[in-house]
Amino acid sequence: MTTYRVHMSHFLSTRVVQGARRFWLSGLSCLALVGCSAGLTPHIGVSEEKIPHEQVADYLSTTCDELWTLDGSIAENNPLYWLRGMDCADRLTPAQARAQANQLGDASWSDAFKRGVLLANAKITPPERELIVSRLDAHSAQIPSRIRPLYQVWRDNQMLQLKLSDERTRYSKLQESSDAAMDELRQQQQALKGELDLTTRKLQNLTDIERQLSSRKPSSGFNPDSTHGTDASADTEDKQ
Repeated sequence: MTTYRVHMSHFLSTRVVQGARRFWLSGLSCLALVGCSAGLTPHIGVSEEKIPHEQVADYLSTTCDELWTLDGSIAENNPLYWLRGMDCADRLTPAQARAQANQLGDASWSDAFKRGVLLANAKITPPERELIVSRLDAHSAQIPSRIRPLYQVWRDNQMLQLKLSDERTRYSKLQESSDAAMDELRQQQQALKGELDLTTRKLQNLTDIERQLSSRKPSSGFNPDSTHGTDASADTEDKQ
């Protein structure tokens, strides 16, 4: 009986310990989940704080007269400022663009870029365009990283225009040389035609002379047989 009680008490204590262990493990799991969810919330907040909330000025509504008066790093480091400047420069006449560009120097990258933007479509000569690009290249290290992609696209466009100008010049030279060659061929053709006409006239004259000589032979009256008959009659009369 005592043995039965001992076994029974051991069995009950084992069951209680196992139940308590299961309860503790489940409670720990819940605490771990709560801790994870509590720990995730600050990370989400940190990630949201890393998103930049910088307000970039849009110069689309700025008038062109006001735009060129703006300067400083806030405007010059904004690609939208330069895009609006390119749009305003396209609306100017070549004379107006040159007048505004002459008011600027090229001591800084921004002034040199403004001059280039103003003069890009002002019907400048290829040497002037090359000078603008070379002056900007001298300031290329000072161009901000935010403006560099836009500047590179603008510069590539200028180089394409220079290449197009070179191709036009080369085509014009080829056209001139081709026209000169055609003129020389025309002159040679005219000279050959003149020689051919002269030769044709000479042949025609020779043909006419030959025809005249041929027409004179039958009318000359010279007949060898008749002359021989006359001589024979004279000999007969002498013999008689």
